[in-house]
This record gives sequence, structure tokens and C-alpha cells, in this order.
Amino acid sequence: MAGPSRRSLARELESLADFSEPSASLEQYLTPSDIAAHICHRAALEGDLERPVVDLGTGTGMLAIAAALAGSDRVLGIDVDPDALAVARENAARVGADSIDWILGDATRPPLTRADRTVLSNPPFGAQRGNRHADRRFLETASEIATVSYTIHNEGSQEFVESFAADEGGEVTHAFRAEFPLERRFEFHESAEETLAAEVFRIEW
Repeated sequence: MAGPSRRSLARELESLADFSEPSASLEQYLTPSDIAAHICHRAALEGDLERPVVDLGTGTGMLAIAAALAGSDRVLGIDVDPDALAVARENAARVGADSIDWILGDATRPPLTRADRTVLSNPPFGAQRGNRHADRRFLETASEIATVSYTIHNEGSQEFVESFAADEGGEVTHAFRAEFPLERRFEFHESAEETLAAEVFRIEW
């Protein structure tokens, strides 16, 4: 049975709540609904939602919920922040995404062994002190526990991602650009809103 269109999926995801008190150190930003819809619509077309899905660093649950709404019946969301997981659970209930399990824990050290699964993730871009190369740790985890992953990175990351994947015996099969609008939410933000250019990669490990 065909899943929802990318546009209708994005519309449904627009109703999801943002972080109640976002953490700058964890780089907590709401994944845009249109990017989540694009990723999960593509994953559905590739057959990647037919295997179990894990959302590493799920935050408010945007990618996990998108996967469930797009057709996955086995989704796991992992996050270190209990407040974010509480919002994720409420968001899932709001749209009737009841096939998701939630785990409180470090997304880069999940209690999972390698299996035929799909990883989704919007990792920290490494903008905050102490988070440098944070996206690398998420890629390392994906390579260890999944056969396919989709991750969002800062623009200009393609060479790094392709090199990392190759070193781990993987291959970037799809890449596309995406706009990541950011509203002012932390004191160090200088403008009311700005748009980051981001890139999304599908990797077969």
C-alpha cells in the first residue's frame, strides 16, 4: 500500500511541538517538517522503511514520527534528554504514530548490535564548543548498527561524508541539499531567523 505523499506528510508533521526549553549545548533545533518528509518519503521509495528504523538523537521525535507515518511499523527513537523524549511521546500521540518505542540514552552508544536496519539522524552540526565532529560520532554509530542511514549535515560536508563512508566499507548513494531555517532561540543568535544550507546523505553500509 502506498504511503502518504511527501507534501501531505510534511503538512501532518507541521503540527508537532518544538522543544519546550531547547539546550544550546545539545544543539537542539527542531528538524524542519519538509526535510523530515523528504527523507522519509525517499526512504519509503527505496524500501528502507520495510526494515526496523532507529532515530538517533530523536529530539522531539520528528524523524521517528515521519518514518512511522510514512509506513514503518518498527521505529525506535533514542535521546539523552528526558524532556525532549516527553515532547516526542506527546507528538507521536498527537498524530497517532503508535509504532514507536522511545529509549533514554546516549544516541552514539545505543544498546544495539549490528542488524538489517535503517538509521535516521539529524546530529549536532558541531557549532557549539565541545561538539566538534559530533556528526562524525553519529556516522560511526550508524556504520556499526545499520545497513542504511540517512543523516543531515552542514553544507560542505559531502567530501567528508563520502570519505568516511568509504573508509568504513560504505557508499553514499544519494545526496541532496536542504534549507534549514533557524529561529532565534539562544542568546548568542544575532538575527530573528536565518537559514542554514544543509545536505542530506543516504549511505549503504
